[in-house]
Amino acid sequence: MPLVPPPVLRIPPGARLAGVDVLELRVEKLVAGGDGLGRWEGVPIFIPRAAPGDLLKVRIVERRPDYGRAEIVEILEAGPARRPDPVPELSRSSICDLQHLDDLTQVLLKAGAVKETLEHIGKIAMPHDPELITGEPWHYRLRTQLHTAIDPLTGAVLVGYHARGTNEVIPVTRCPLLVPELETFLAELPSLLSSQASDAPKRLDLAVGDSGVVTVSPVVPGLQQGEVSTKVGDFTYFYDSRCFFQAHRGLLPKLVEATVGPWEGETAVDLYSGVGLFTLPLSTRYRRVIAVEGDQIGARFGRMTVKRNRVTNVEALNKAVETWVRDMPEQVDRVVVDPPRGGLSKDVRHALLLRRPARITYVSCHPAALARDLHELADSYRIEHLAFVDLFPQTGHMEVLVQLVAKPALT
Repeated sequence: MPLVPPPVLRIPPGARLAGVDVLELRVEKLVAGGDGLGRWEGVPIFIPRAAPGDLLKVRIVERRPDYGRAEIVEILEAGPARRPDPVPELSRSSICDLQHLDDLTQVLLKAGAVKETLEHIGKIAMPHDPELITGEPWHYRLRTQLHTAIDPLTGAVLVGYHARGTNEVIPVTRCPLLVPELETFLAELPSLLSSQASDAPKRLDLAVGDSGVVTVSPVVPGLQQGEVSTKVGDFTYFYDSRCFFQAHRGLLPKLVEATVGPWEGETAVDLYSGVGLFTLPLSTRYRRVIAVEGDQIGARFGRMTVKRNRVTNVEALNKAVETWVRDMPEQVDRVVVDPPRGGLSKDVRHALLLRRPARITYVSCHPAALARDLHELADSYRIEHLAFVDLFPQTGHMEVLVQLVAKPALT
């Protein structure tokens, strides 16, 4: 009877980090999401707020079988694109993770990282000329989420952002990411909340519209509640601080124009339609538009927006997208999808492949999820155009807009 050799035990690369606390490494590049990537004895190490070319002393904070995560202890040698933080009080908060890189370099590095993710995970053959859509790098955000805490010494209300990876509140009185109306309101919030310190909510969602009035949720006595509105192109959109609405004030017209494009037809479907940012301009190019939004508040504002803009060819539905797509008509002219971070569910991907719309427009906020979805759609659809949209300057986020057209059906 032949001897069977014993199984070869694979020692995961990350095991080399056992017992290692502080080490030195050189940062190779930025990856999707904004972390820097370096290697120590072949083990990938991901470091927030790193810059390509940095030589760093780092502390390991997380050990995984195939990689590690670390925090910067000391910058031994700065990479060529590194700059002093424009807003040092936000350095510990993930809301401003890339402010240490100059504005143009940020955009190019983020686009390159997303491109690499799509090619590596999705096996995507990238268009040779992806478009890059950018706007103002500061004072752009129409919405933000703040957190509060009580100062143990004075009893005053502190308002700010969570420190990276923790629930510690970093109090701030300015945030140049915000449009001026929101930044002014941020500075006033601690005094506005001081009379009700014991009842101050732990989290506050803020939004502003064209009028400059800030709306807040949850309900806080003395602070503005209710709707605001923003005009984009020929339409005015209504929402409040609980709704999802794209946050970059200056890029809204460009995003809508690039998403909707010049195409026309009989029927378009807008999935994850929110308050109707794409629904309304689609209504000028298609005889019928079906908008589907699962969130009750977003769908209510979507119906309100359609009615107040006197648009008559839109059917706005408050249904879970995963449920509605089971009955989606076959071979509609156009489907626009703007899903949450997880991307399209298996049911939605299956429905798109089964119903075969002539064109799919995919607006994505998560490159890995997009790569997975594009890979599954690749047999039936080809990429006609791809654009990187920098909706969140100073952060690692990069929106991706993909125009897909159906391949001829096999006979």
